[in-house]
Amino acid sequence: MKLYGFFRSGTSHRLRIALNLKGLAVEQVAVDLRTEAHLADAYRAVNPQQLVPALELDDGHVLIQSGAIIEWLEERYPSPPLLPADAFARQRVRALAAIVASDIHPVNNRRILQALRQRFGADEAAVNAWCGSWIAAGFDAIEALLAADTTRARFCFGTAPTLADVHLVPQVESARRFGVDLARWPRIVAVDAACADIEAFARAAPARQPDAG
Repeated sequence: MKLYGFFRSGTSHRLRIALNLKGLAVEQVAVDLRTEAHLADAYRAVNPQQLVPALELDDGHVLIQSGAIIEWLEERYPSPPLLPADAFARQRVRALAAIVASDIHPVNNRRILQALRQRFGADEAAVNAWCGSWIAAGFDAIEALLAADTTRARFCFGTAPTLADVHLVPQVESARRFGVDLARWPRIVAVDAACADIEAFARAAPARQPDAG
């Protein structure tokens, strides 16, 4: 399999974590967003939406949209599971993941920030404040949900990483990049630290990717 992604992309980061947790080796193909490589015709042929990541399978099929790809991985490679067996528990894990995937990340991704800069004249302080406000709103909710779950261990749910952790860790990385003070979310910080002790998460970190720098 080939993974088309960018080292600093949160969606690429979450997919790398999921692939690592599943024990799947992929060939990484760097798509440098800084040089607009995702807008080139060569990448448009891979993903007509011109976003990262994309996962090209050995049979030539190309999967797009990180959430859909991770769900495919969960169906195709069910062990170790990223979703609990119980339906209510699966809903809770999916809800935690969706706070990141639906409510934080979409308004903070690169094309939105480029629009703020280029169309509305936002400087970097304004961009960081924009990002920080949406991250804070989502993290406040996640922190409250983690606090209310008295049965969980070191992770977002239960005793092992789930889809929720796969989404949360890249968002924490992004929060740090935008200068967000994480001190008011100690449970989120603790989950991030617990995940950092797991090699699948550590190997997926942006700084450890071949295109970093």
